[in-house]
Amino acid sequence: MVAIDLAWLKTFTDAAETLNFRKTSERLLMSQPSVTVHIRLLEESLGVVLFQRQKNRVSLTEEGKLFKGEADRLLRQLEQSVEKVHSFAQGYRKKWVLAISPLMAETVLPYLLKSFTKRHPDLELVIQVEESEKIEALVESGAVNAGISAIQPVSRVLHSEVVYKDELVFVVPRDAYDDESGPVISDEAMLRSHYLFTHHHPVFWDELLVKLNLKAPGLRTMTVTQAHIAKRFIQEGLGVSFLPRSMVRRELIEGRLLEAHFDLFPLPEVATYFICKEKNDLEKEFLERIQAVYFS
Repeated sequence: MVAIDLAWLKTFTDAAETLNFRKTSERLLMSQPSVTVHIRLLEESLGVVLFQRQKNRVSLTEEGKLFKGEADRLLRQLEQSVEKVHSFAQGYRKKWVLAISPLMAETVLPYLLKSFTKRHPDLELVIQVEESEKIEALVESGAVNAGISAIQPVSRVLHSEVVYKDELVFVVPRDAYDDESGPVISDEAMLRSHYLFTHHHPVFWDELLVKLNLKAPGLRTMTVTQAHIAKRFIQEGLGVSFLPRSMVRRELIEGRLLEAHFDLFPLPEVATYFICKEKNDLEKEFLERIQAVYFS
């Protein structure tokens, strides 16, 4: 059996990526001669040449290209095994990976997770924040156990269910409506006097902008792709936007943002979807807990 040092593998995989021993030495915080020694010892142990050396350049041999894939796999397996041992030592006996959109992370998820993890102390819950466009593929590939997305999946092999529907609200800075004795500021005037922050939701913006430009032409828009940033900008008085009510519920209650009257046209609803391959007990319970929060 060939004896291979773990450090040699790590040095090799990095050098196979950079094809530059100097860069590898800098990335791994080791001397360049040490990189050369690791590669030589690995080649001697395997009995094959992994790098072709030509003047000041190196390239992978065919054997090196093959071994790069094997070395990557071995290191991944080792990392996963170490993670499992650490999880077991912490009392976890099962791992459940949930992909959520940034929109969901901004709502009731922290409150929900507190009660869910308390009920399942042996469950290692991993929260993976991803854009909604990626969540369906992650669930379908098995990279995550379930997902919460703003986009309805199209795959026939996945189970999806509406978690809740949310109305859009027209959100403006606090100062705009602070003076209760002053004149009512119209929605059209607010749109014309402020930047409109757009595209922080993956579904409704294209259609909404068409309607807005018909009713209030000449809008000044600014693309802000993250909803929590759009909220912060509105609080600072930089502009206005349309956001799902659940996302601004706390800020509206605490008076950090204001909901302005909007009657140019009816605003659409947006839906949030729970996606999984199989709706087992854990998935059912999680979905029921989310719906209980929104429908109670």
